[in-house]
Amino acid sequence: MPNFISEDQIEKAAVKLLNEEYGYRKVNCYTADLENLNDKSNRSSKQEVIFPKILKKQTVQINPTIPENVIDQAIDNLTARRTTMSPILANKEVYSLIRDGIPVQFEGTNGKTEHETVKVIDFNNPKSNDFLAVTQLWIKGERYPRRPDIIIYINGIPLVFIELKNSNVKVQNAYDDNLTNYKHYIPLLFNFNAFCVLSNALETRVGSFTSGYEHFFRWLRPNDEAEKVDRSSISEEGTSLERLLHGIFPKDRLLDYIENFILYYKDSTKIVAQNHQFLGVNKAIESFKQRKEKKGKLGVFWHTQGSGKSFSMIFLARKVFHNFTGNYTFAIITDRDDLDGQIYRNFLDTNTVTKSEAARPKNSAQMRDFFSRNKRLVFTLIQKFRYDKEKEYPELSTRDDIIVIVDEAHRTQYSSLAENMRKGLPNAQYFAFTGTPILGKGDQLYQGKTHDWFGGYISQYNFVQSIDDGATVPLFYQKRVPEVLIQNVNLSAEFYEILEDENLDEKAMEKLEKEYSSEIQVIKRDDRLDTIAEDMVKHFPSRGYLGKGMVISVDKFTSVKMYDKVLHYWKEELKNLVGE
Repeated sequence: MPNFISEDQIEKAAVKLLNEEYGYRKVNCYTADLENLNDKSNRSSKQEVIFPKILKKQTVQINPTIPENVIDQAIDNLTARRTTMSPILANKEVYSLIRDGIPVQFEGTNGKTEHETVKVIDFNNPKSNDFLAVTQLWIKGERYPRRPDIIIYINGIPLVFIELKNSNVKVQNAYDDNLTNYKHYIPLLFNFNAFCVLSNALETRVGSFTSGYEHFFRWLRPNDEAEKVDRSSISEEGTSLERLLHGIFPKDRLLDYIENFILYYKDSTKIVAQNHQFLGVNKAIESFKQRKEKKGKLGVFWHTQGSGKSFSMIFLARKVFHNFTGNYTFAIITDRDDLDGQIYRNFLDTNTVTKSEAARPKNSAQMRDFFSRNKRLVFTLIQKFRYDKEKEYPELSTRDDIIVIVDEAHRTQYSSLAENMRKGLPNAQYFAFTGTPILGKGDQLYQGKTHDWFGGYISQYNFVQSIDDGATVPLFYQKRVPEVLIQNVNLSAEFYEILEDENLDEKAMEKLEKEYSSEIQVIKRDDRLDTIAEDMVKHFPSRGYLGKGMVISVDKFTSVKMYDKVLHYWKEELKNLVGE
């Protein structure tokens, strides 16, 4: 990498890549005289942000059966300034028209009123659209003009804002000095904006126009969310923007991202999918397409905790509803009330589903009723599948268009409750979502009940990859007292399978007690717990900074014992600290 990469060099390299590798047209609209309209944009005023001739031409081609004057009315609707609306609501309304089309009505040739939808982008056929990389376009605001570095236009609509900085300038400056300023002085541009890109070549960030800088994220993996990346090497080589361009900007991917990976949360925040969500959800979609061959076992979606797993569920559901013909019902299965409520509210708050379309059954009888009524979303707890052990669990639905997402699938879902779920929904399609790895021995592909129920991994995004992305702070391990020497070298995969299931059957419990009781008893020995508790109490006041701690124990009983022991030693330590 050269010692310095100028903003101009970054801009030219990006446009060249888009043009030569992905077939974008390109145009430099710079004029020395701000008032000069001969800037190749064909705008009638430099206050405009739409390229009207391109928009009209492409819209007519995409909608050949709709009269031209009706198309003109639809375009007027799309390009209205919406000055009385808040920026987020104006953006949401425009996005809906771009994604879903502009409803129109007109008198047909037979004299009857026709109701149609004018599409301004053909999301199914990339070749039917015009992709244009525009550089140095003057836009006049009410007070000051501004000139963004690159704007990506699709069919004359400015959908992607790209702001660049020299490599020796922090990328956050592109947010603080430019994006924030542009939103204030040329707000019309952001009525149409899908997402924003900030880059100095060494580092590149992606986010929505409503996001604070801390919510702009890296996009380091073009094709595989499990790819191991070296962030320092990417920075040294100055290839961060190149990776993003390869990841999102192939024409079919950009259309997919705009159509299926944008959300509005509570009408106050715009959310765009992160790198791992986009790749992972699309792998889930590919698995869904093969549901007949997979016989309902659609796979395990393992994305580490804190990576936005519930929003990945939403992206998946939205894409299925929007792109696949059928009356699909998603059943979201969790094992905790608070988690069930959280996911339910996220679906409602992103307008993925309305209250009338969603259901939270109180029992299996209500579940059967909701499934028969083709509810779009059913949220329930695995515990609702309890039934008299002496009786056969009743069939709730034979539909094969029910898509079950089981959250934290390796916890409670494999005992009688999961068997009941399978009996109740024998033809459903099953995904497992989890934030923690499925236990296995060494680097072997996990086997056991999770694999039997759901099939193999379809997407993996682990804690290390999250650290690589800078989304999670690193976890450092400090070896402390006391050590435990476990001499059983035959700690087999069977042990992991047993631990994977919290609801152990009698046979598994007996095996656990017989084969592994000695190791567990050593770990739970009272004198060992005392040593750990005393060490914790001495460590926290002397470590030099404030912060929380988490204690993880082998079982609930040990957790309670540790609480009591830490409390005891903390009281003793307080006496020492205050000098009593």
